[in-house]
Amino acid sequence: MASPAASEVYVIDASDRTFAVEALWREIDLSSLDGKAVAVKANFNSDDPFPATTHPDMLEVILGQVRDAGARSIALGERSGMGETARVLKNRGATDVAARVGAEVTVLDSLPAEGWEAIPADGLHWERGFLAARLFREADAVVQTCCLKTHRFGGHVSLSLKNTVGAVAARNPGDGYNYMTELHSSPHQRRMVAEINRFCPCDVAVMDATEGFSTGGPERGNRIAPNVILASTDRVALDAAGIALLRHYGSTPEVMQGRIFAMDTVARAAQLGVGVKTAGDLRLVALDSESKNLVLDMRRILDETA
Repeated sequence: MASPAASEVYVIDASDRTFAVEALWREIDLSSLDGKAVAVKANFNSDDPFPATTHPDMLEVILGQVRDAGARSIALGERSGMGETARVLKNRGATDVAARVGAEVTVLDSLPAEGWEAIPADGLHWERGFLAARLFREADAVVQTCCLKTHRFGGHVSLSLKNTVGAVAARNPGDGYNYMTELHSSPHQRRMVAEINRFCPCDVAVMDATEGFSTGGPERGNRIAPNVILASTDRVALDAAGIALLRHYGSTPEVMQGRIFAMDTVARAAQLGVGVKTAGDLRLVALDSESKNLVLDMRRILDETA
């Protein structure tokens, strides 16, 4: 995969989530969803409220935008790492939101063996490769919405790239091999996260940074309130912008130190062609006056660590 020469990350004030997402959607122009089967990956890793998980209002506006863009079908797919997925989706309001919008809910834990595609270990840090949900591999388009938070269990950050972990199997349904135990015990954890994204496509990712965790995470931590929403067709660019936003507020030593594009997950994803390779190829675009000063500071942080 060739890395894009340049990618835009759009930033907008989040005082009105619906207005903000509609504006981001117009900027990215996803009219190409007409007649397509669309898979949506949100963030429901645990049974904890936003910003640990996707806010129900954000999920509803995202699903609504996909529907209104002419999608033939919409499937919300999820696998929770810190809870029973079906219960998490119900308790966090996702099941009801999906029903209102007309989206199908797919609990990935319940998929039979044929619902997964084996990704071989060739050239990866995964010992046996991993299983990726065919829901996302075979969809006509994939839309993701993630949160802004740090990750205290070795991921360092949990943004769009880390959110894709929920699209792979926790265990092999054939022999019970535990992929998540391998992931979280490996010194290559962050590179392995990046490698998942090479095989799980995403047409657009929306980061709800209305609030976030600047330390701790993924299910609890020090709360910050940037009050912005970011969107991009490039997950590497989006995560680099998210890291710059965390640095603006002050975060963990792992997040604050060094070049953003030298951080394991970002660097490996860029190397694999998931997104842009340098901060210079990332364009931050403020869509309103309210977010302009914040975007200027994020740009300064990106340039300082380029």
